[in-house]
Amino acid sequence: MIAGMGMPELMVILLVVLVLFGPKNLPKLGKTLGETVKNVREGMEEDDTPKAARAAPAQDPKVSEASSDSDAQ
Repeated sequence: MIAGMGMPELMVILLVVLVLFGPKNLPKLGKTLGETVKNVREGMEEDDTPKAARAAPAQDPKVSEASSDSDAQ
């Protein structure tokens, strides 16, 4: 039983999907749905990482000043 639905309800839903999309489009629909679920899961995992780990370290201002001074000479 999925979300309070039994086998008869799932069969009706499957039949409606088959009629709406046709047998030729079902593999494409399944592939797209699978890729979407995968992308959502990956996005959720990325969201779990701390912001400090994701943020790039700031460049030291002294290093950038030194490089711009050497470029000017």
